[in-house]
Amino acid sequence: MIPASFDYVRAVSLRDALSALAAGDGSKVIAGGHSLLPVMKFRLAQPARLVDIAALPELRGVAEHRRGARIGATTTYRELLESELLRERFPIIAECTDNIGDLQVRNRGTIGGSLAHADPSSDMPAVMLTLDATFNLRSKRGRRSVRAREFFHGAFSTALAEDELLIDIVVPPLPKGAGTAYLSQKQAASGYALAGAAVVVALRRKTVTHAAAALTGVGEIAKLIASTDQLVGTKGEPEVVARVAAGATEGLEIGGDIHAPADYRRHLATVVIRRAVEKALERAR
Repeated sequence: MIPASFDYVRAVSLRDALSALAAGDGSKVIAGGHSLLPVMKFRLAQPARLVDIAALPELRGVAEHRRGARIGATTTYRELLESELLRERFPIIAECTDNIGDLQVRNRGTIGGSLAHADPSSDMPAVMLTLDATFNLRSKRGRRSVRAREFFHGAFSTALAEDELLIDIVVPPLPKGAGTAYLSQKQAASGYALAGAAVVVALRRKTVTHAAAALTGVGEIAKLIASTDQLVGTKGEPEVVARVAAGATEGLEIGGDIHAPADYRRHLATVVIRRAVEKALERAR
């Protein structure tokens, strides 16, 4: 299909981009375009103007930040995969990214675009939740920081105001003795997750001292699961992992569609959580 007509502005500086967004004329930001352009083609989104920020160097790249990492919003998935810093300190990001889309999507798609788009089946939001990342936002009015755990409001809905731009993502260091894992069951044609699970656990003297896990693809937004708390203070015994998996979807509104009815998605969620927890524990040991 063909998108509705729109104006196009290529920002030459961050100030230029923020000024364009401040106009309040329904402008949308574009970088890689792999999230926005498909919905424009279906006319589910009809922005009056696109503000292209892909050429702004200050929004790109991966750098060390207080023993963690800072990731620019327009950093592509390919750049995430090529980052030695991320592979060494946050292997879950590489593990997740390696399964996103296809080669073309990974070459052009950006992490910031995906997070700001907040597709219910997107992989990366669950990872950012478990890592307790912080998103730095900026507008002509000023700057503010929002934790990933407060950023996602609903399907395609976030804390971003109309005039704000996601500048970068700051990931704090993992707990000592941490193991991580990301697993998902994909819809074969689209590659989107029918159910995906991100897990971070940490061990000290064979005892779990930290545990966080999030599900994606099963509801309107990626969500942390409360049952993971049962791991803390245990040695990650199989029966404990089984209880965590069994309780993973408690309190969650599971959605069904043509790809997977709600009951099947609920089952998939327990399976991917169990396997991801087992893998993270194995890596922590």
